[in-house]
Parts: sequence; structure tokens; C-alpha cells
Amino acid sequence: MSSLDRHFILGYGSLINGESRAKTGETGNVWPVKLHGFERHWSVMSVDYGMSSVAVVHAPEKACNGVLVEVPFDQFPLFDEREQGYQRAKIDAEQLTTYQDDPLPAGTYWVYHTHDVVEPHQECPIALSYLDVILSGCLEHGDAFTQDFLVLTRGWTSPLLNDRQAPRYPRVQPDLPTERLNILLAPVTTLSIKELSVTYES
Repeated sequence: MSSLDRHFILGYGSLINGESRAKTGETGNVWPVKLHGFERHWSVMSVDYGMSSVAVVHAPEKACNGVLVEVPFDQFPLFDEREQGYQRAKIDAEQLTTYQDDPLPAGTYWVYHTHDVVEPHQECPIALSYLDVILSGCLEHGDAFTQDFLVLTRGWTSPLLNDRQAPRYPRVQPDLPTERLNILLAPVTTLSIKELSVTYES
């Protein structure tokens, strides 16, 4: 297969999580990276689920982290459907730096982005059922990668809902252990430790 036939999606939210990606379509190898020229925000992307998502917007001198995922091109319609409300655009290899020493593969790189940020509100808060999936995916790539997700995301002062007892996120992973996630979230979110401690099992 030539490099022209290889396609990669830059996942910076729930697509960081391997189990979550598998619920949408077939994917291949993954490379943790930083994407330069974009900034990640919490934003209302769809009111259908009553929750907000992360989105990236063009922002010179800014960066966010994510994973470069190889995706067969015939699987792209499935991911386009998953990312409704976003625009898919090509990005250049020069916009990416790696967390590892391995060089990035040659091919065509894509990212789903938006032009505007709509701040989360009480009807569409940040939902823990979604955030848990992202953070557990980040932990697949180590503590430094996870901390970069927290630091390189804007909008943590927005309303946040512990919806673990009645998850709003359709690709929720209710078997996730939440203790470590709560410790990571405590410094950045508006919820108290007591509010965070409500789990899927309790």
C-alpha cells in the first residue's frame, strides 16, 4: 500500500479511547501526538444528548494533544457520522509532534474541527460519562499525556454533571474504575470530591 492510500484521523476526545473507537469502525495503529495550530475547548456540538463535547478550533500558537489513528478510507463514512456537527479537514505532518521517538507514518492526516465554540450550559453540561471515556483513553498513553489533556483543554469552569447513575453519553463505559479518574478531575472541575465520588455502581 502506498502512502497515498493510507489515511489517519487525529482523535482528541473520545476517539483517544481504543474501546470507544472500536464501537464506530475498524481502525489500526495509534501514535500519541500534539497537534499545533488548534486549541481544544468544551463546546455544545449537539443538544440531542443534553451534553457538551470537546472540539478544536484554529488557533495560531496553540496546541492540543490526541492520537493519530490509522483508519481504512472505506470506514470514513462511519466516523463522519459519529462526528456530525464537525468539519473534517486535512492537516499537515508539520503540525504534529510525537510523544515517542518513532517517526509518524506517511499518509493523509485528517481532523474534525469546528469554527465556533458554544460554551456549555446547564442544559448541555460537561457529562462525566463522556469525560470518563476520554480520560481512561488518555491513561492508555501515560500520565504526561493525560495531564496534557487536562492542561490543553479550555472551558473547565463550565457546568459539569455527574451523570454516572443515568449516563447521557451513548458510548458510555460503565465498568470503568473511577477512583483514579476522580483524583485527576478534582483540581480542574467544578464538582467536589463528594460529588465526584458517585460512581456507576453505587
